[in-house]
Amino acid sequence: MTASGIRVLLAALALGLAATPVAVAEGARVDYREWRSAQLLAGTHEGTAFARGGLVVRRPVGVLEHDGRAYEYARWTSPRRATGFDATQAVASWNAATPAGTWLQVELGRVGPGDEGASWYVMGRWALGDADVARTSVPGQGDEHGYVDVDTFVAERPLRAYRLRVTLYRAAGTTATPLLRMAGAMASAVPDRFEVPASAPGVARGIELPVPRYSQNVHEGHYPEYDGGGEAWCSPTSTTMVVEYHGRGPTEEELSWVDPGHADRVVDHAARHTYDHDYRGAGNWPFNTAYAASFGLEAHVTRLRSLSELESWIARGVPVITSQSFREDELDGAGYGTAGHIMVVVGFTEEGDVIANDPASPSNAAVRRVYDRRQFENIWLRTQRYRADGTVAGGSGGIAYIVTK
Repeated sequence: MTASGIRVLLAALALGLAATPVAVAEGARVDYREWRSAQLLAGTHEGTAFARGGLVVRRPVGVLEHDGRAYEYARWTSPRRATGFDATQAVASWNAATPAGTWLQVELGRVGPGDEGASWYVMGRWALGDADVARTSVPGQGDEHGYVDVDTFVAERPLRAYRLRVTLYRAAGTTATPLLRMAGAMASAVPDRFEVPASAPGVARGIELPVPRYSQNVHEGHYPEYDGGGEAWCSPTSTTMVVEYHGRGPTEEELSWVDPGHADRVVDHAARHTYDHDYRGAGNWPFNTAYAASFGLEAHVTRLRSLSELESWIARGVPVITSQSFREDELDGAGYGTAGHIMVVVGFTEEGDVIANDPASPSNAAVRRVYDRRQFENIWLRTQRYRADGTVAGGSGGIAYIVTK
C-alpha cells in the first residue's frame, strides 16, 4: 500500500538520469536535490561535524525529553534550494545509520517569497530499530502554507524555495551518534491528468535484471502488528527484492527475532523496520528507501516522467520500484485491482513491454509478470483515475524508489 493510499501525486524527472529522449506530460516539472557526503559541509551546523562520510553529533546544543527519556541533540540545516517553478508537493529522503540510543528527525521549511513565518514541517522521525523511538510520520501538521500527508508535503501556496533541517538525537550522557550520509528532497508540479503520452521502447529492450522474486502473500498472517500482516507488505517486499539484488541484507543475527518457520524471513524483517507507527503501515516511501540505505546503499524517492526514462535505469543495471493504482480491467494479467500498490520493474521485453516482479502474487514462482507497456505506463504516471463506480480518485503519478550501490 502506498503511504496515503489515494493521494493525488505528481509526475517528475529524477536528478542525474542519463540523457534519453522521453515523452513528457505537458507541464510536468520536478526538482530533486540532495546533499551527500562532503556536500553536507554546506549549510548551517549547530553542534554537528563531518566524520566517517557524514554528519555526527560533535557538541550537543540542547536536550529533548521524548517518551520519558532525555536525548541530547545537534542540528544541520541545508542551504536554500530554489525549485525553479511553482511546486505543489515535496517528498524528503535521507540515508543514515542510527546505532542503539539514537534517532533523527527530518523537517522541511519554506523560504520563498511570502513564506515568512511558515512552519517547519516534520517529514519523519526515524531510526532503523524500534527500541528507542517509534519510527513515525507526524499527523496534524498544516497551516495556510501547506500540510503534511504522511510522507508528502502538499503546498497550499506555490513552493518556490525550501530548506531541509535534520536533527540528530542521542541518549543523554552517551557518546553514541547517528550518522547522516544524505539528506534530499524532490519537489514537483504537474497538471492533473487521466492519460499520459505513450513513450516508445528504448535502450532497455530485451534486458531483464536478475532480481530475486518474493511474494508478499507468502507472509499472510505474519506479524499483524506491522500493517496487518504480509498481505499488505508490497512496499517492504519490493524493497527487499532490490536490496538483495544489490547483494545486501540483514544478517542471521539481525533476523533472529523472526519465527524460524517463516519463509523468506528477510521480508518480515523489512516490514518491521519500515513500519510507520502513526500511519500504521509499512508503505511510507522514505522509510523504505532509508531502510535500503541502512545496508550501505544509496536510495531516494523521486518521480519519473515516462517508461523511456525508467529504461535508462534498467540499462545501467538498476531495477526501479514503482507505485501505481488501477482497476482490474486496466492492467491485463494482474488479476486484481488496487488503490495503491508497489512493485519492481526489472526489465523490458524485446517489444518494450514491462517485466515486473509483482509481490501481489500467490507464490514466489508467480512473481514475474509481463505487463503491456501502454497500460502500465498510464496507470503508473497518471494523477487521476476513475473507480469502478465512476468516482474520481488519485493516481500514483510516477513515484519511484531509486536504490543503487
